[in-house]
Amino acid sequence: MMKKLLKRKTVLFLMMSLMLLLAACSSAGTGGDTESGSAGSGDSKSSEKLVIGFSQVGAESEWRTANTKSMQDAIKAAGHELKFSDAQQKQENQIKAIRSFIAQKVDAIVFSPVVETGFETVLQEAKDAGIPVFLADRAVDIEDDSLWVTFLGSDFVEEGRKAANWLVEETKDMDGDVNIVELQGTVGSAPAIDRKEGFEEVIKDHPNLKIIKSQTGDFTRAKGKEVMEAFLKSDGENIDVLYAHNDDMAIGAIQAIEEYGLTPGEDIKIIGVDAVRGAFEAMAAGKMNVTIECNPLFGPQMVDLIEAHLAGEEIEKRVAVEESMYTMDQAEELLPTREY
Repeated sequence: MMKKLLKRKTVLFLMMSLMLLLAACSSAGTGGDTESGSAGSGDSKSSEKLVIGFSQVGAESEWRTANTKSMQDAIKAAGHELKFSDAQQKQENQIKAIRSFIAQKVDAIVFSPVVETGFETVLQEAKDAGIPVFLADRAVDIEDDSLWVTFLGSDFVEEGRKAANWLVEETKDMDGDVNIVELQGTVGSAPAIDRKEGFEEVIKDHPNLKIIKSQTGDFTRAKGKEVMEAFLKSDGENIDVLYAHNDDMAIGAIQAIEEYGLTPGEDIKIIGVDAVRGAFEAMAAGKMNVTIECNPLFGPQMVDLIEAHLAGEEIEKRVAVEESMYTMDQAEELLPTREY
């Protein structure tokens, strides 16, 4: 009887031990699944491989080429997939590219608008599809700012102010009028509008600084040369200063000035914007006086903003890139350090 009792107790003990062991395993398994689920739900889309559509204005300048490379390299370095489109300076190409990105159901769209207006419909289509849009370098002028997440780029108005303030200081001891010719960027584009606005905001308080000619050079070196040739033909001996909305147009204009028989940098002061390597080469050669920096290397910063937004973080509506200004006497020393 005693043996049977002991045997029964042993079996009961073993059964209870087995039940406890199973319960512990089950508990550990449930806890592990919960932890995994929690981690999974905490993982935002930003930690996954994203598909990012990037529509660039074109390849009209050294600056634009550097900006494109920075964006492409940053997206790939972050482990995301890039779908790239070059608009070749045409808004219709850009709208077509954005619609293609929407059809491909990308996770985010980045684009540098060719012009400020005319994007409402396609951006509404992106919003309706649940695809966030990020503006790079250039802004849009539309009433509903919920159609885009943020703008990352330069303060173009401030760049115009910097150019004008340099000129005010440079000409403060000159007597009489200072005649300026202006090479504007692409008509309707944000940098062209804003760089003109900032420049004129400053010189309006200095009536001796007069813009006598102003025409678009489309941000290209060839067009800059062509328009400068026309300026020189009509007003060659009266031009004191060239203000170009980008360095490529300024470099094209320098060639026209030399062919006309004048000395750029001396006979005509040259102001550019962007701070590309070609501008530093021109300044080191004494042919250009100053360039206002417009930093194109913000690809990594844009990727960070996209990932932050998709992770649910709030980001500013406008994010500025830090920039400086460089003069002729700094060019030779800084030229070897220029990345674009």
